[in-house]
Amino acid sequence: MQPFNRKKFFDAYRTRFGKLTQPLVDAIDFLIDQIEQDDRFTDSEKDRRQLAYCLATFKWETAHTMEPIDEFGTDDRFNKLYGPGTTVGKVLGNTQPGDGARFKGRGYVQLTGRTNYARASQFLHVDLIAHPDLAKKPDLAYRIAVQGMKEGWFTGKRLGQFIKDNLPPEYEKARGIINGTDKAQTIADIARRFDEVLLSALPVPVAFALTRGLQRAAVSAKRSSRKKKKPAKAEV
Repeated sequence: MQPFNRKKFFDAYRTRFGKLTQPLVDAIDFLIDQIEQDDRFTDSEKDRRQLAYCLATFKWETAHTMEPIDEFGTDDRFNKLYGPGTTVGKVLGNTQPGDGARFKGRGYVQLTGRTNYARASQFLHVDLIAHPDLAKKPDLAYRIAVQGMKEGWFTGKRLGQFIKDNLPPEYEKARGIINGTDKAQTIADIARRFDEVLLSALPVPVAFALTRGLQRAAVSAKRSSRKKKKPAKAEV
């Protein structure tokens, strides 16, 4: 993805989200570095909107810190919730005593369960089964979060099902990628604000091209709609 104008990004962030602390600036700055090097995102309208939804999810799932975190709770709680003898634990692939706490939620999107840790290990070529705390390492957590959302690791639903080319993004429905409908509207509103932030910080030629692309798509859709209309029958 094209480099962002950092000043414009942070100015737009303040306008849409409020005051920035230094830790938050550092956390976002790190994420921008990752995004600019990430070839999974292009400069397309679709990818920008998908990225906006990823950032909105990170913001919500990390309690607005934009840093990878541990799921809140005690080991006892996690073992009761996710243990191998529980319904949820079986879905998560937890098979051994202590797996509930060992593979609790970590990262930008709370990677949870032995199956997901194994999948992320294979993707990263890092042994998260033996060293689950590595899932909270920022660079690894970023790669896990984006790949998981794009490929449907967490619920089977993928980002591309809800945010597509030449169609309005279904931000509310996209919450199904992570956690059903929980806080879906809140996170959708955050995503829309992030989309504005991203667009304001793009290089001018890219932002202009994206805007022109939207205008052309709208004109094309209108023309197509007119062609489909049947002509009125002539009166006899």
